[in-house]
Amino acid sequence: MGAARTHGASGAGRRRVVPWLVLGLWIAVLAIAAPFASNLSDVQRDRAVDYLPASAYSTQVAKIQDRLPGGEATEMVVVYHRDTGLTAADRATAADQIAEIASAHPLTDRPAGVPSEDGTTLMYPVASTEPGQDEEARDALVDDVRRIADGGDGLSVEVGGTGALTTDAGEVYNSLDGPLLYTTAAVVALLLILIYRSPFLWLVPLAVAGIADYLSMGVAYGLNQWFGTSVSGQSTGIMTILVFGVGTDYALLLVSRYREELRRVERPYDAMAAALRGCGPAVLASSGTVAAGLLCLLAADLNSSRGMGPLGTVGVLCALAAMLTLLPAILVLLGRRVFWPLVPRHGSTPKPRRSLMNAMGGSAERRPRAVLVGGALLLGALALGSFNLPGTLKQEDSFTSKPESIAAMETLAAAYPERGTQPITVMAPADRAEEVLAEARDTRGVERAEAGRSGEGWTELTVLASAPPQSAAETATIEALRDRLDGSYVGGPSAQQIDLEDTNARDTVIVVPLVLLSVLLILVVLLRALVAPLILVAAVVAVWGAALGIGGLVFGPVLGFEGTDPGLGLLSFVFLVALGVDYGIFLMHRMREESLHGAEPARAALTALRTTGGVIASAGLVLAATFAVLTSMPMVQLVELGFVIAVGVLLDTFLVRTYLVTSASVALRRRVWWPGRLSRAPGKPAPAGEREPVGV
Repeated sequence: MGAARTHGASGAGRRRVVPWLVLGLWIAVLAIAAPFASNLSDVQRDRAVDYLPASAYSTQVAKIQDRLPGGEATEMVVVYHRDTGLTAADRATAADQIAEIASAHPLTDRPAGVPSEDGTTLMYPVASTEPGQDEEARDALVDDVRRIADGGDGLSVEVGGTGALTTDAGEVYNSLDGPLLYTTAAVVALLLILIYRSPFLWLVPLAVAGIADYLSMGVAYGLNQWFGTSVSGQSTGIMTILVFGVGTDYALLLVSRYREELRRVERPYDAMAAALRGCGPAVLASSGTVAAGLLCLLAADLNSSRGMGPLGTVGVLCALAAMLTLLPAILVLLGRRVFWPLVPRHGSTPKPRRSLMNAMGGSAERRPRAVLVGGALLLGALALGSFNLPGTLKQEDSFTSKPESIAAMETLAAAYPERGTQPITVMAPADRAEEVLAEARDTRGVERAEAGRSGEGWTELTVLASAPPQSAAETATIEALRDRLDGSYVGGPSAQQIDLEDTNARDTVIVVPLVLLSVLLILVVLLRALVAPLILVAAVVAVWGAALGIGGLVFGPVLGFEGTDPGLGLLSFVFLVALGVDYGIFLMHRMREESLHGAEPARAALTALRTTGGVIASAGLVLAATFAVLTSMPMVQLVELGFVIAVGVLLDTFLVRTYLVTSASVALRRRVWWPGRLSRAPGKPAPAGEREPVGV
């Protein structure tokens, strides 16, 4: 009796103390992470070199420029334009303003105006090494040039060029942090209110997700400082989306199971412990699969993709840690009342409701092969739309709202249709500079070439093509220069776009098989079968193709986008495969547990769909909505990525998981678990006293 009382007292004490200890530990962790998280924006880099492939010629050009006297040059083009033709007063104004710019800032050479043939436009190339690698100084230089170069009375003045474009892009990325976070939080809050139908419960997972996001920022800063992991506006935005999307998914699964256990178990602490035992393994496995898929991006040569892998993984793992420790502690401390007004009473049973998942499962059970074939044909037909995707996205088409630098590029393209307005940079060995300069001038498609700075054994050459920027003719000129100028590096904005496209194609060939193999191996170990993992992997690949196809039907015809980001295919594949397999794990894990408890194969599949389908549907809606937030951002590449992933998640949730995977499992019966033991003999039911609820 005394021993029993002692054991009971110790158990009660543990129930009271453990949640408070977990809460205190998280407060300590956040206190440590706070200084790091607040500094993340200081190491965020969105220069072209921060996105470029590590081994590309254009990257080498950017690195050598950093080492030249004055460091990297900030190149701009000041464009004066009047629709009816420039007047003598306009030209005088332009000359005076350029002289003021030259007196205020040290320029690499004296700017010379280049008039257009129709007399409507006058452009002045302006370059300065004053800012070097300091991004704040570069932005200040661009802002001051824009202040000095001022039009009026029908004369328009626009400042473009790579320096101005980089400044405008940086402003866009810096402006994303607040709106992206607030919009994501608002979308998640709205969906949680609708799902939970409680005025209080939605606040808990939302607050925990916000804490996880703050922690991920601190860890991301640490990765940058200790391992040199690149941090960009795109990668931090995706990290925030993952924290809220994946974290809320895990919260939905845990809270659903916790609510279920509260009806069986009297004390909230014990109910939470049972809930963690029930859904914890599946959540750990799914997060491990997502992390493994994202880490495959480390094999990419593109800096932006390679940096996104670790940062995305950090977001997923921080969300996992918060949802499996902090969220349970807070829910236990708040008790049953947090579910008000739908409080799960001990010993009560939920009211039976008509289930959409039951209806879906019924159709899959009656005609599994017809459902499977029909769904596969539908996904295949949708995938054909990918042939309608627009070509490679150009710089001037990369913003949904037009900044000044893009307006300047469009003015130049209209006024100088048959000539280049964007320099090509060549880095030649200093001892061969004259020879390389002569060869460059003699290259077909080159209008003129001039020698510039020298240092560190290199000489900078500025080459102007006769063709417009990013045209097929200019691309041919750049390739000709690279073929002809042995020992030299050819870079510049247009060369960077070529390298981005080529490297994305190379990365896709390497990363895609790695992602498929790593995900497949994890599924084989988890499900102890080969056929079921192959079904899940094939399903998510089909979803990716269909989502890209829908993008092809929407991007150009509906949204009017002129191009597709070169990295869209690879990044959307990694995210859709890793995140899509997530839901497959929840479904198949429950199906396997039902089979182990003796359920007939078709019944196991339908029971798994009935018990997990509602939660998976809610989680899919939340994840799709968080990625859909990206479609409200002012960058075309973010809109495209968010759209494809959101559509893919919805297809995966409401077509593939509910219909195709279930119907395949019903049709294959025990063969779905081949070559595991479940494929060979019926499972034996566990004794009634030992059996517990299973799955998620």
